[in-house]
Amino acid sequence: MPATTGWIVTARQYLVFSLLGHAAWEILQLPLYTIWTIGTPGEQVFAVAHCTVGDVMIAASCLFAAWLMSGRPGWPQVAFGQVAVTAVVLGVCYTGFSEWLNVAIRGAWSYSSWMPIVRLGTFSIGLSPLMQWILVPALAFLVVRTAKPDA
Repeated sequence: MPATTGWIVTARQYLVFSLLGHAAWEILQLPLYTIWTIGTPGEQVFAVAHCTVGDVMIAASCLFAAWLMSGRPGWPQVAFGQVAVTAVVLGVCYTGFSEWLNVAIRGAWSYSSWMPIVRLGTFSIGLSPLMQWILVPALAFLVVRTAKPDA
């Protein structure tokens, strides 16, 4: 991380890259949900937009919580990796809970037969949303870590 990049610039960059990554992921994983076959095009566009906005809100919340738990004075030059790892772990935990709650309990959305499922005892959730919350934040942190100060 360049020494001139402050925490606010880093947070903004992280959220912009998160927005782009989560939007792309939401579009690509749409066939893994039943809305792909039973939803209208308008419902599908709304779902992608709604989920992407939610993803960015989750990313911001996880970044803030991780910064509170693991950050140090001088972040992002100090403890960048600790904050990044903590934010990814928080995102994965929230996503696991949210997917379980909204699929198994509330029935707010459902998986298509194409969704790979991760089963842990009686707990099961889709692999794609879990991978989303590992890969998108990790890549966003990597891009931010290597970005130029004014990028």
